Parts: sequence; C-alpha cells; structure tokens
Amino acid sequence: MYMGRQGSGESGSGYSVRSSDLSLDEEREHFRRDTERQALFQLEKARTKPVVFAVKTNVAFDGSLDDDSPVHGSAVSFGIGDYLHVMERYDPNWWIGRKVQENCDIGFIPSPAKLENLRLQLAQNKTAKAYANKSAQSGDKLGRFMPQRNKEGNVKIVINEDGEEVTTPVETQESAESPGGGGGSTLTEGKQKKKGLLGNKVETVPPYDVVPSMRPVVIIGPSLKGYEITDMMQKALFDHLKRRFEGRIIITRVSADISLAKKNAMNNPSKRALIERTNSRGSNLAEVQNEIERIFELSKSLQLVVLDCDTINHPSQLLKTSLNPILVYLQISSPKVLQRLIKSRGKAQSKNMNVQMVAAEKLAQCPLEMWDIILHENSLEEASEHLCSWLEEYWTATHPPTRQATTTDNNVNKSRIFKQRTTNEDDDYARMRERYEEE
Repeated sequence: MYMGRQGSGESGSGYSVRSSDLSLDEEREHFRRDTERQALFQLEKARTKPVVFAVKTNVAFDGSLDDDSPVHGSAVSFGIGDYLHVMERYDPNWWIGRKVQENCDIGFIPSPAKLENLRLQLAQNKTAKAYANKSAQSGDKLGRFMPQRNKEGNVKIVINEDGEEVTTPVETQESAESPGGGGGSTLTEGKQKKKGLLGNKVETVPPYDVVPSMRPVVIIGPSLKGYEITDMMQKALFDHLKRRFEGRIIITRVSADISLAKKNAMNNPSKRALIERTNSRGSNLAEVQNEIERIFELSKSLQLVVLDCDTINHPSQLLKTSLNPILVYLQISSPKVLQRLIKSRGKAQSKNMNVQMVAAEKLAQCPLEMWDIILHENSLEEASEHLCSWLEEYWTATHPPTRQATTTDNNVNKSRIFKQRTTNEDDDYARMRERYEEE
C-alpha cells in the first residue's frame, strides 16, 4: 500500500510538472503571437503614413536569412547602394519602411544599432574562424599555412582622389553566419577607409547615409551653363518636364555652389575654414547649407524635384554631397554638330568656342557609371521622351499603390488586438500572416 501511494504521488507530481511546463509554453506562445499581431497592425498603419526620411545603404542585408524581425518573413532585403524610404522607427532595432523599387512592399528595416550588432557578430565569427584555422594548421609546415593566411588576409589598396588609402577585401562577400549554423550571408559590408600614413586607423563606414526623400534631378551638358546652347537645350527639357508632370514636379533654380556641400565638411570646422579660404567664388558656406536644407525640404513632398544649377558642369562636383542626385547627361555626340550650333548663335558665343568644346569633351570622357541617364537622341523631343519615361518609372518606384482594405478586414474589430484569447482575433491574425507569406 505504501509503495502504491508513493508511486501514485510520484505520478501525480510528474503530471503537475508537465502541466506547468505546458502552461508556460502556452503563455510564451501567446505573448509571441500577440506581439507579432500588434506589429502586423503597425505595418498596416504605416502604409498610409508619409515618408519621414530616406537613406542610401552602404551595406547589404538579406532579410530572408536569420530573420528575427517583429513579423517573421517581413524583413526588407537590400543591397549596397539601394535607397530606402522610412515611415517610422518601430523600436531600437527596427524601422518600418520599404526599398525604393517597383513592387517592393513595406516591411521592417534593421536600424543602425541592429546592423552594428550584426557587424560585431561578423567580426567575432571571422576572428573565431581565423583562430580555428590557425589552431588546426599549427602542426603543418609554414608552406602549407601561408596560402590560407593570404586567402584570409589579402586586401586591395588604392589611392582615391583625396589621397586617402582605400582598402577593399579580395573576397567582397564578407558575411555573418547565422546562429543556426546555416552559414548564410545576412550582412555584407562595403569598403572601409584606412587613414594615416601607416594605415593604422580604420574608418568604419556608417550603414546608412541620409538622403533626400526624392533624389533631385540634375541635368548636365551638352557643355557649360551660362552659354546659350547649353542653357537653351536644358530649358527646353525643363519645359517638357513641366508639362508632362504637371502637379507632380518642382523645378527650382540653384545659384549657390552646392558642390561645396561635402558630407563631412559641413560639420567639420577645420574643413569648413579650408573651404572658405580656397573658394574663389567667395560663396557663403551658410548659404550653401541653407540651399541643401531647402532641397531636402522640397523632397519631402515626394514630388519630382529638378534643380537648375548655375555652377554644376560635371558629375564629380556632386558625388561627395548628401544629395545623391539623378544625374542626366544631355549629350551632343558629334563635336562638329556642337560647333555648328555654337556658331549659329553669333559672334558673341563663337568667341568662347574653345572653352565650350573642352567642357563637352570632359563630359564625354566620364565613365558611363557616373550617369543615371544619358540622352544621346538626335532630337530634343526624343531626348525629352526618354527622360520622361525614366522618371515615370522612378515615380512608380517611389509611390507604391496603397493596398485597399478587403471586406473582411473592414469588418474586423480592431479593439480586440489587446484582449487575451479570442478565436476571431486569431483568425484575423492568421489572415494577415497569410497575406504577408503570399507576398
């Protein structure tokens, strides 16, 4: 009898523990589902919110690998050099936004803090991997070890136009392995700068650069601004754009030398003083900063912004600014045609023939990747249509259609989100999950 009661007691105790574990698991699962449910509704609300700011990416992120976003499967993937529209900061690790590309839906974007954690994880994994390789091969001969070491450590060093050493890994796809052991590439970093004569100081590139919500359009060519041929041809393009995008476009003149608005110089007193001393035009740096801020403000309307810049005659002038413009090259491919056009404007223009021809030649020598669009058509009408078609695609990428709520969604009682356990609530959650999984 005693043994039976003891066995019965042990059996009851075991059942009690299992029930407690099951209840705890249920509570955790409900908390997870409730948190994800709220995040889903936050995504839905963000669809109708305005773009708060935009960024250009300096790293690549694969949201399909190691996805721990608030809604599993809704992390936004992007490559180096992509543009992102951000609607809100969801929490310290995630923003809500979308990649500026047609058919890209809204989702969760890793914040700089989240990407920094991934970068540290990447560095730790690389260190651990290098240590493991070294330990495994410590008994090998030096000749067998050196090739592996070179493979891990080789970098390409080039000197940029500022005289700085820029190092680029031979293997450009540096990635953090997922904790699950899948070895997938969650994060890929771009090149980093090494400063100093000995290259001891490494400048970490930020994951994002803040840019205008709409990239401003800058038309350059066929030669120099301030001369009749260039001014007349660009004005014809401006007029065509104004008619085509009526109600969707802002064309504004920029007289300040915005090429002075370097990303880092504006906030660096020593560089600012150097710019002021070497600037032959005598432009006021505060005026330049005000002009940059005005362009950023115009872009918040999400209209197309076209800049008629008095001082910009080469794409390199804007490469280091924070504007990230859409650079359009209005090209006259034949020098003889350009000469005839300049002569047709009279002696006043012909006497400046050489300087205009040299400027046109410098533009023709630019690498193709410096331009977003090259208008090389024989007629201005064709060139205008080419530019308008490109900008229509950009408009579509920056203005996704707002998804209309379904009849079922309209009948959902939103107040149920914060209740504990209801069948209808779970049905609504399931429907929203299905929608995101389909996309």
